[in-house]
Amino acid sequence: VFKQESKSFAMNMFMGKIKTDQVFPYPSALTEEQEQFLREMIGPVSKFFEEVNNPTENDLLEKVEDRTMEGLKEMGAFGLQVPTELGGLGLSNSQYARLVEIVGMHDLGVGITLGAHQSIGFKGILLIGNQKQKEKYLPKLASGEHIAAFCLTEPSSGSDAASIKTTAVPSSCGKHYVLNGSKLWISNGGLAEIFTVFAKTPVKDEATGEVKDKISAFIVERAFGGVTQEAQSPFSEPWHASRCCSGILPHQTETPGLCPRDRLQGFGGGVSSVMRLKLIRMRSGEPACLQSRPDGFVSSEVDHAANRTQFGDKIHTYGAIQEKLAQMAVLQYVTESMAYMISANMDMGASEFQIEAAISKIFASEAAWTVTDECIQVMGGMGFMKDAGVERVMRDLRIFRIFEGTNDILRLFVALTGIQNAGNQLKGLQKTLKNPIGNYRLLKEEIVKRMRRSVGLSTGLSLKEVVHPDLAESGELTVKVIEQFGGSVEKLLRKHGKKIIDKQFQLKRVADSAIDLYAMITVLSRASRSLSQGSPSAQHEKMLCQTWCLEVRKTHFSSTCQRLRGGQRITSRAHLSASWLQGGGPSGPGPLRS
Repeated sequence: VFKQESKSFAMNMFMGKIKTDQVFPYPSALTEEQEQFLREMIGPVSKFFEEVNNPTENDLLEKVEDRTMEGLKEMGAFGLQVPTELGGLGLSNSQYARLVEIVGMHDLGVGITLGAHQSIGFKGILLIGNQKQKEKYLPKLASGEHIAAFCLTEPSSGSDAASIKTTAVPSSCGKHYVLNGSKLWISNGGLAEIFTVFAKTPVKDEATGEVKDKISAFIVERAFGGVTQEAQSPFSEPWHASRCCSGILPHQTETPGLCPRDRLQGFGGGVSSVMRLKLIRMRSGEPACLQSRPDGFVSSEVDHAANRTQFGDKIHTYGAIQEKLAQMAVLQYVTESMAYMISANMDMGASEFQIEAAISKIFASEAAWTVTDECIQVMGGMGFMKDAGVERVMRDLRIFRIFEGTNDILRLFVALTGIQNAGNQLKGLQKTLKNPIGNYRLLKEEIVKRMRRSVGLSTGLSLKEVVHPDLAESGELTVKVIEQFGGSVEKLLRKHGKKIIDKQFQLKRVADSAIDLYAMITVLSRASRSLSQGSPSAQHEKMLCQTWCLEVRKTHFSSTCQRLRGGQRITSRAHLSASWLQGGGPSGPGPLRS
């Protein structure tokens, strides 16, 4: 009953368990041939972004320059993971992450264009399309001759994908579909020839005969006709660079080209396809792209901190500045560790990483924002000027906490997915109680574990066998946090049961704790590998790892677990929210208002 088959570290930590299969040793999945191919690509790609692409010009033009687009096509950048037999480069996830890192370091606008095209635009065709669909569309998409876009969001449907109103119903002759509705926030919408469009279709339940509307995914060509573009987005970079449309409107007319063969994975599979595609985008490309952002402007910041003199000393000698620089270093290291751990797990055939993927997207987007904000703070007024290039990066970054699932929604996903798994574990325990004699050994183990945890003693978990001896203390801290986290999750489940789904104050804090915990294990693994291999950066990585683990244990995590109990703090926030909403803002008069 208690056997946990999942190899996901994140899934197990919600139960206070440690599963190291996917996290220790720090994974590396590239063959010697793949490493060589990657090394051969890094130079030309880096040189292209340094000498050809001009992010400032792209910003002014509100699109990627034509010469840059042509250069990207020549390098094969539009089909990085498309199989070679279909015209792509056939890169692994780890190779893809490394090249995306270079793109993100130089220009997030270009990163959006490429990512919206292949990470989500035609990813559905690549993953779940049939062979005919792949052969028809992928060669031109991989070459960049055709650009792809992903059409899900609607005026009244954002995070709630199931509430879309676009419909696809059979035509009068029964051979085609009538697609009717509107979409918005479509990255590459102004460039695309191929769209992955989600719409509700009438689906008959074979068991009951009842017909219900379910979401299906369709491949729509602009050439089909009836697809109109209302407007370009008024937003600044990177949306301009990717030509985001504020509306794509399939008319309520029969679309001769839209046939049953244009469905992706049959009828009614749209919601699962949406989630799968979004998690695919998050799991390696986005964290890798975002973790590289400090490199793009860090030289200016470092130069400023090293040479700026105030109050008689260089500003880098002051603790306030040192703390900011140290925080940047730690956040970048954690994000990078997450990005390459997940991409390697994918390359090694891991099937469960949905929690880890969401965590990585949340952490990467928020860490990149923090690093950029602190960079501007270190540089002072100079950081706010366009010439420094940092303000453009900040404009670019803000959207990453919103699209591909807002970080708020993803936090709920992280918490509820993990809690559901922990809940199933508790149900298993309840079943064993019905036959205590037959399950004596299992019950004894569980009872002892809970008794020890209740009085603050170790439950027997350990990372000693996988963590480098130099990081033993950090490993012990991590184990204590895992035990504490598992106990807190169980208490929440026992208190709220199925109603936990509505307890978003607590769920957010559960997710925050899970994010910190996964970050701890990734840096522990990576730093342990560096120490074991005698890497030149090993001692520096050791310090980064220790700093993060101590920070989580002594500040964030302890207070977060305490806040999970709820109480007056949550009640007060609920009342304050209602007051703000009812009053249209601040309630009551100001100090000088009557």
